[in-house]
Order: sequence, then structure tokens, then C-alpha cells
Amino acid sequence: MHFAVIARVLGVLLMIFSMTLLLPIAVSVWFNDHNYMTFLLGFGVAFSAGMAIWLPVYRSKAELGTRDGFLITALFWLVLATFGAIPLFLSDGLSLSITDAFFESVSGLTTTGATVITGLDALPPSILFYRQQLQWFGGIGIIVIAVAILPMLGIGGMQLYRAEVPGPVKDNKLTPRITETAKALFAMYLVFTIACALAYKISGMSWFDAVCHAFSTISNGGFSTHDASILHFNSPAVMMVCSAFMLIGGVSFALHFFVWRKKSIVQYFADDEFRFYITWLIIGSVITVAYLASSKTFSFQDSFFLGIFNFVSTMTTAGFANNFSSFPSFLPYLIFLFAFVGGCASSTGGGLKSIRVLLLYKQGMREIHRLIHPNAVISVKVGKITVPDRVIEAVWGFFAMYVVSFAAMFIVLMATGLDLRTAFSAVGACITNLGPGMGDAALHYGDINGPAKWVLCFAMLLGRLEVFTLLVILTPAFWRR
Repeated sequence: MHFAVIARVLGVLLMIFSMTLLLPIAVSVWFNDHNYMTFLLGFGVAFSAGMAIWLPVYRSKAELGTRDGFLITALFWLVLATFGAIPLFLSDGLSLSITDAFFESVSGLTTTGATVITGLDALPPSILFYRQQLQWFGGIGIIVIAVAILPMLGIGGMQLYRAEVPGPVKDNKLTPRITETAKALFAMYLVFTIACALAYKISGMSWFDAVCHAFSTISNGGFSTHDASILHFNSPAVMMVCSAFMLIGGVSFALHFFVWRKKSIVQYFADDEFRFYITWLIIGSVITVAYLASSKTFSFQDSFFLGIFNFVSTMTTAGFANNFSSFPSFLPYLIFLFAFVGGCASSTGGGLKSIRVLLLYKQGMREIHRLIHPNAVISVKVGKITVPDRVIEAVWGFFAMYVVSFAAMFIVLMATGLDLRTAFSAVGACITNLGPGMGDAALHYGDINGPAKWVLCFAMLLGRLEVFTLLVILTPAFWRR
């Protein structure tokens, strides 16, 4: 591996990240919340550390290999979360421990939305903005953004792109050049964010709340500037805007790109994964609304808006603080399980990803048909494309490691003293990047013990990097020459 080049890339990316801390400084000055020194110090530490890493190796040049890409991706998310925690730890308005500051930073960058902070309504605006900003950058993937500038450094970026972009098939580029691919992704992400902020403003939010919630909505993050989250606004219009843009964020950005390029919305419905995703969103929403209304939990109007909002928020893994855990009977568990389906590949949604669930189902049906017709040659198809067996094997391998990782962390959390409901839902909410769980993890994670929080930080990173990217660097084979 090219350790000098890896250090050079990490140094550059850390300096780039430090620049983002200037935005909360401007917010602090604008609102005069006297918190700007917190972010100024954070900026200084992050920039200095990045410079210290970059300077000794700034002349190093080499083409990155696949292993280099995996290591940079995993290391940078860990480094980014560490330096992202500094302003949260130093802020007088929060009084967070190192564990809580790191947990909040990881949760923001992985767009999980699990929080240890309460009393959001009384926090300085700069801190509120910073939390939302972490999710916005995490949603697009700081490495996908930064990969656009790597060619200027003489470093190829395709290996980083493959390691960062989620999905079972990672070799497809939207454009011939990886730089243009990153720019196309970022441009669409920015346009959707602006549209979401404008829609929130029209729905009755202040400009500050509209921008902050647009950051966490299009990224499917779930952080809010209020303890009651979206429900704070008591507005069906706000809930529907939120639901619409969570849905958009959960759609493949590659598909968004093709729709834009072809200038035809029909392209959405020609995609098997999108049809699978939207079908289950509709079915789940209908079941949720119907049961809430029939059980007289809420009036029909409230059942309609709360049911759709809660289900979309959970399946897209945005996880805006909602009240699904208080729903009656089987409903909380049904809604929670759909977080494992998640959004589409190459989206800001978490979970297993809809395409993987679809392929798992198709492979299961193929095995059933093989039992009936042992000599038949049966292929798995997505649309008109035959899926190679290598991809099917990779999906099954991913699913197996996902389940094993979930089970292991669930047992560890039980060993730390958490009850079964809390432990199961907390691991599930973090590995899917959902955020809110059930039991003691329903509203916030502040009461969860310290060791459990570190396990959950690992779960969030594991889910954000789609298991293999993180686990592969923990294997001895990865480090052999």
C-alpha cells in the first residue's frame, strides 16, 4: 500500500473539512450567540492536524489501489468523526463527555440521527446549525465530494468512489470521468437541498429552521433544531414536505441523474429497484394509516399524516424524532423492520438497500424453482438485465456479515446491562442509520451506558460504510503484501 499517498490524501481531506467549520462561525456571529470561539478552535486544531499530516508527504504521488481506497475511506470517517466531535466537546452550552461528543459526531456524519442531546430549543443557533451541517456533508459523502479535486493532486479517485458509494455494483460511473461523476452527484444534491429549504419556508418555517431541516432531510439524517423535531411545527404541510424529500433522498442519485439527462420522469418507473422501493413505501404507509385509524389511536386526519410521515421517515432511515414506538400492537415492530429494507443503492438512505432485498427475494424464489425443476437453468434478472452469479454471491455474503455483526453487537449490548427491547432496537437503529429505536433509545441515547455507546458508534460506521469497507481492513489478509 502507498502509505505516504494515503497520508497525503487524509491531510488534504482533513484541511478541507476544517474549512466547513467556518460556516458555524459565521452563524454564531450573525446570531451573536457568543459561541464562535468554539468553532474557531475546532478549525485551528483540524487544519493544523491536516497540515501536519500533509506537509511531510506532499510530494508523494502514486495511483491508488483498491486497498488504499478502502483504508482511506475507513480512516477518514474515523478521523472526521474525531475532529468533528471537538466543537461539541468544547461548547459550553452542551457539557458533553468525550464519549457523548464522539457519539453525536459519528451519528451526524453517518446520517444516523441518534442523539444524546436534549434541550435543543435552548441551544445556541451555531451548535444547532453545526449538527445539521454534519449530516449534510455525511449524506453526500465527504469523500465523494473531495474526489472531484483528487485529480488536481495527481491522485486517481475511482478507488475512493468505489469504497464510498453504497450498492452491490460499484463500478458504474455516471460520466466517463470520475471528477465529472462527483460533480454531477454534488450538483443534484445541492439542487434538492435548495428546493427542500424553499418548500419548508413556504410551509411556514423560519429561514433558519428551513435550511437546517433541509440539510437533514435530503441527507436522510434526522437531526432537528427542536426536541419535538418535525412535530414541533404541528403542520401537516411541513410533514408532507419532509416526507416527499425523504423519499427523494432515498432514491438512487444515479437514477436521478439519468432522469435529468433523459428529461423523462418515465425513467424512474423503468427501474426495478425504484418500483420495489416505492411499492413498499405505499404498502407500508397504507397499513400504518389504516391501523392507526381503525384502532382509533388518532383521528383519520391525524392517522393519515402521522402514519405516512412515520413510515416514510423510518423506511428511508431518516428517523426524524417521531412517535412510532408508541403506536399500538404490532405496528412499531412492523415499521421498524422496514428500516432494514432502507433506501435505494447510491442514495442517502441506509439499511440493506432495496436492490439487495430485491435480489435476496429473487434468489430465494430461484432456489424454490430449482427444487421443483432440478435441471432447469434459471437466471436472476433485474428488469431485462441478467444479474451475474458473482453479484448474487456478494449480496448473500453482505447479508450474512450484516446479520452476524448485528447479532454480535446485540449480545454485547445485552451484556452491558441494556434490556432486550432497547438493545435490539438500538443496534438495529444504528446499523441501519435510522436513529430512533424503542425502549430507552426511543427519544434519545443520553441514558445509554458508555460502553454501549462505543459499540453503537461502531454500528453506525459499519452501516454507513456498508459493512465490508470497514470489516475488510480488520482482516489479516488485508495487511499482507
